[in-house]
Order: sequence, then C-alpha cells, then structure tokens
Amino acid sequence: MAAYVTDIAPRWSDMDSFGHVNNAKMVTLLEEARVGLLFDHPAGSGLDALSRGVVIAHLAIDYHLPVVVTGAPLRVEIAVREVRTSSFTLDYALRRGPAVSDPVAASAQTVLVPFDVDAGRPRRLSPVEAEYLSKWVPGPEGPRYEPRRPRGAGAAAGGSGVGGA
Repeated sequence: MAAYVTDIAPRWSDMDSFGHVNNAKMVTLLEEARVGLLFDHPAGSGLDALSRGVVIAHLAIDYHLPVVVTGAPLRVEIAVREVRTSSFTLDYALRRGPAVSDPVAASAQTVLVPFDVDAGRPRRLSPVEAEYLSKWVPGPEGPRYEPRRPRGAGAAAGGSGVGGA
C-alpha cells in the first residue's frame, strides 16, 4: 500500500518573527496529520484502543525548506516503517503545498508506543492493530521517506505525554 496522505492547514499563529512556520509548530502539524491515520481512519474497526493511549518514544525532524502560511494546505505523506510487538515507527514527508510535486519542506520520524492509561504503563499492540498498521508499510509501489541529517544541522527532538499522538 502507498503512504497515508492528508492535507493540513497551518495557521497564521504558527508563524514566527521570521515569517515561516516555527519549528515547534511543525511538530504540532505532524501530530495533526497522524490523527487521521491512527484515530479517524480506523474508527469502528476494532482499533479504538489506539485513540485512548499512544505516547511518543522518539521524534526526529529534518527541516529542508521554510514553510510560509499562505492559506494553502500542506500535503503530509505518512508511511509505517516498522511494526514491532510494543511500538511502531512512522516516517513523514511534509510538502510545502498540497501537490505531490511540491517540494518536501520537512521529513520526520516518530516511534510510538501504545499506552494503557488506566494501568499507567505501555502495552503490546493487539493483532488487529498490528495488522492495520502493517497495511501502511509501503511496498515497491509506495514512497518511503527517510529522515536525513544534513552535515552541520541537528534534528529537533521531543515527545508528548500520555495520550499524545
């Protein structure tokens, strides 16, 4: 299957004093993009537990081009890189506009862990969840975006608390 694709709309308040989307706001835009893949898209498919608890164990972002808020949506392509027993890895390509031909402004990777909020600890993926996520691992027909680290540039890192996607 090809990557999950969604459009997100940055807000004017996402811009910093330099006129482009702030790096911290880019993390929020990626979070908004994955909501459809993890929460909205699988609704009613026995995958409700993901929407009740997922935490970020690792986040890496490479910024390639500035993003300016123009009113046009941004295209985000998300592929599942790996599905493990108790975690899964997502790769992102955030494009400067809504078209597949728009340049990639940022690439990112998150490692997410299912979390049992009531028990207060990580949990294993259910077989249904693992099967759903495996459908988004790109085959030869789908793109795979690998975050890269340009020489001399660092990647932003962060995480979210319980229930953060």
